[in-house]
Amino acid sequence: MNYKSFITNVPDFPVDGIQFKDITPLLDDEEAFHSAVDDMAEYAKEIHANKIIGPDARGFIFGASVAYATKLGFVPVRKPGKLPRETLEIEYDLEYGTNKLCIHKDDIGKADKVIIIDDLLATGGTVKASIDLVERAGAEVVGLAFLIELTGLNGKENIKGYPYKSLLKY
Repeated sequence: MNYKSFITNVPDFPVDGIQFKDITPLLDDEEAFHSAVDDMAEYAKEIHANKIIGPDARGFIFGASVAYATKLGFVPVRKPGKLPRETLEIEYDLEYGTNKLCIHKDDIGKADKVIIIDDLLATGGTVKASIDLVERAGAEVVGLAFLIELTGLNGKENIKGYPYKSLLKY
């Protein structure tokens, strides 16, 4: 499927100089959304993941959908103060600032082989922070999946050594 036809460019959002890739038209189209979820689910099966991780916030959309499609559990990676139990926390760089991510300390463990799913691979900061959290919890990251990869930002440099799949590239 031509996923690019469902992505809208929004200049200067959320800050000046950023060309935001709006995925909501893809989410709104039942064929495109189902196809993207099915493509990611197939990849999760190929790499033998047994748990799905999705970073806040758009990673929840694809991660939870892929978890449903594969009949696997879903673990959210959230911003600070959003998870009620003991967490692991990490600070990381974004393409336009810094942020923190958290995961419940007991949601994953040594028996888990996880795939981290997000909508976008840009600089790789969010997914690298998610990888670090998963590994700190004792689980193994067996793969990564993204709807969009912004190749000019070299995010793949932050995820060297991890297999990944991007459904479309800019």
